[in-house]
Amino acid sequence: MQFQRYGVYYTPRPDALASFGMSWLGWDPVSGETVAHPELEGLPRPVSEITATPRKYGLHGTIKPPFFLAKGTDATGLLSHFEQLCTTLAPITLDGLVLARLGGFIALKIEGDQTPLAELASKVVRELDHFRAAPSEAELARRRKANLSPAQEALLAQWGYPYVMEEFRFHITLSGRLGRDVEATIEALGPHIAPILPRPFEVDSLTLVGEDDDGMFHEIQRQALTG
Repeated sequence: MQFQRYGVYYTPRPDALASFGMSWLGWDPVSGETVAHPELEGLPRPVSEITATPRKYGLHGTIKPPFFLAKGTDATGLLSHFEQLCTTLAPITLDGLVLARLGGFIALKIEGDQTPLAELASKVVRELDHFRAAPSEAELARRRKANLSPAQEALLAQWGYPYVMEEFRFHITLSGRLGRDVEATIEALGPHIAPILPRPFEVDSLTLVGEDDDGMFHEIQRQALTG
């Protein structure tokens, strides 16, 4: 399959969280197929509506944000470099994940210190950056609608994305913007997801993903961290 953009994500290995995430979001990036949503009581909106925005990405935490390939590079070279990079990165163990509000949406966030993961993400961003094409003016304009800080503007100019390096905040998005429905969604979802949240939270592999022509993301390769 040909892809228009590529990225590096954390995605859970096949386990209870991965299975629930595929169902919750309605998309399996491994098989490239839609998945039936769960029937949960107490939600303020249908699951399909709650998860419409993040569905195309699958359950993931962004490590290197999606990018178009730079001229003179190709997917084969990217995959090879990704594989090699993962042999230099050591697995990371963090305290855990917690369901929380993140602005106007809900997500799984790191519980405790995320510094080791932030350092890993920064290295991935740097080491794969020569594969990234510079963002278009339209993309830059879209990013700047978020009222970026001077530091975020500088990161956007250097790395093509404003929330990397010192602005990196790992999260696994579970919804689009919910407005007043955030707390009700957390209350309804919490009992179902709390028992399957990892504690400790281990990041022992990364996943290279690709975006198809319909905007859906697929797993290209999961690679163990063996550094």
